[in-house]
Amino acid sequence: MTALKKYDRLEAPGVWCASPEAQRVNVIVSLGEASLTLTDMSDRALTHWSLAAVRRINPGTRPARFSPSDENYEELEIDDDTMIDGIERVRKVVEKRRDHPGRLRGWMGALTLAGLISAGVFWLPDALRSYTAKVVPATTRAAIGQQILNQIGRVAGRQCEGVTARSALDALGRRVLGADAPRLIILSDGVQTATHLPGKITLLNRALIEDYEEPAVAAGFILAEDQRRRETDPMLGLLNHAGLKATVQLLTTGKMPKGVVDIYAEWLLTSDPAELDPDALLPRFAEADIPSTPYAYALDLTGEKTISLIEADPVPLSAATPLLSDDNWVRLQGVCGE
Repeated sequence: MTALKKYDRLEAPGVWCASPEAQRVNVIVSLGEASLTLTDMSDRALTHWSLAAVRRINPGTRPARFSPSDENYEELEIDDDTMIDGIERVRKVVEKRRDHPGRLRGWMGALTLAGLISAGVFWLPDALRSYTAKVVPATTRAAIGQQILNQIGRVAGRQCEGVTARSALDALGRRVLGADAPRLIILSDGVQTATHLPGKITLLNRALIEDYEEPAVAAGFILAEDQRRRETDPMLGLLNHAGLKATVQLLTTGKMPKGVVDIYAEWLLTSDPAELDPDALLPRFAEADIPSTPYAYALDLTGEKTISLIEADPVPLSAATPLLSDDNWVRLQGVCGE
């Protein structure tokens, strides 16, 4: 994001409050390209906020107070002028893109839409959805992903955001998918096993952490969701469910109808994940140095339906590199109890 070039990896002190009843905590705020990261004084990540959804609670007064969204009770207080300026500049860019799509973008959208319409009504819906999914900016994806996440939280229960487990969960994500790992969130209820949202968000059911003695099962589901993300853009999945009218609105205004997003969030909780080809998935396990057998038995206790993932496991359990230290795994298993 161009607005952030001047503020690359900016850090400043702040005070974070997780809820109205929670104790205020001194934190370090890091401004990245797409998110704010809050860490404690021991450099453990506490939470991540999408810059596309961040809201200023008290415009014009200091210290500045921010919230991760209009619907979230968290609050961050910052007194550092440079950090405040950086966050405000990004917010202005995001708001400008949302509320004033721009003459060039408008003309391009209109011309593209006219061309697609002329090609015929039978071909139009799929083509329009594919085109829209490709041109949606990262900030809009992040904002829509946060909308879906907020609705899932209202329907399915709270996120497990234990302070001591956050750094362990981030470490697991980096171990499985590298530095570009998505934002991992554990839910106390809702998703059957795992799913992913626009804006690089992956949701995991707490059972994947609490019901197994090793992190290989959770790692397998993280890897599988990333493979699904590669095969089908999650934004395209949303547009396929939302329909043509919502797609046109997103293309022309940069916004999705809120009701459509809420309905999709509820559908996502009950839908079965797309089937994955073992021949495409096994190389991912080999690349990440993760055994596929624990994941296979988690999918099917008998192993009959996942026999190919077991027999062709590229990483024998005896030779697998540990995914987390024992201490981090214990912390992660207690995330929903904190």
